[in-house]
Amino acid sequence: MGVVRERFRPDGSLSTEAMEALQRDIAEAAVLEDVLEVDATDVRDGDALVAGVDQAFLEDRAVSAVVVCEGETVVAREHATTPLSIPYVPGLLAFREGEPVLAALERLDVAPDVVLLDGSGRIHYREAGLATHVGVCLDAPTVGVAKSLLCGTPSAPIDALQEGERVPIEADGEMTAPDGDVVGYAYQRRQYPDSTTVNPLYVSPGHRVSVETAVEIVAAAGGEYKLPRPIRLADRYADEVKAEQA
Repeated sequence: MGVVRERFRPDGSLSTEAMEALQRDIAEAAVLEDVLEVDATDVRDGDALVAGVDQAFLEDRAVSAVVVCEGETVVAREHATTPLSIPYVPGLLAFREGEPVLAALERLDVAPDVVLLDGSGRIHYREAGLATHVGVCLDAPTVGVAKSLLCGTPSAPIDALQEGERVPIEADGEMTAPDGDVVGYAYQRRQYPDSTTVNPLYVSPGHRVSVETAVEIVAAAGGEYKLPRPIRLADRYADEVKAEQA
């Protein structure tokens, strides 16, 4: 994979105002409808290349790992380690972590049909989370899979979701999206019999994927745990690389 829109490449040296302005341009460039070669059925049947991306951190460096799955088969793995240019700032995650993410994806010698990233897509103050930023840079289908809700409001209570249930996340006054727009879903991917904790994933489209297809792909991506298999494998791979470099 390669960056096709260099002007959108994350740059941690920019001012906060310039970063936010760039995010607004990225949101305008993002395509929030299905422009991809596969669907959730292809993912479920193992007829799609699905990449998972996750990160681990050393003191001043980020390790980004990408694992590409075809069903339950791992067909490619790559990683990249780069310096962290800025501290974590809510809403500016892509400028901290986007560089190693892109570096790892650029090393792939296969082209995933869709990329799942540990981070937000359209569920973002300026509708340009990590998954959207990366997707627009690569002009590739991407989905954000976050473990916490950055902004937006669930349209119904999410404290009693059963496995497989989902609740729309609607834009609110913190976001540039019109109030009430469905920008993603709270999705309870797994609910373990011995646990009463409800802790859904927050799934949103990044680029070239609709909000409905985004959650269907995450549901179809497989795995026995909360995170879909490709992201969970990337998480483990990032930890392996971190241990080697520590």
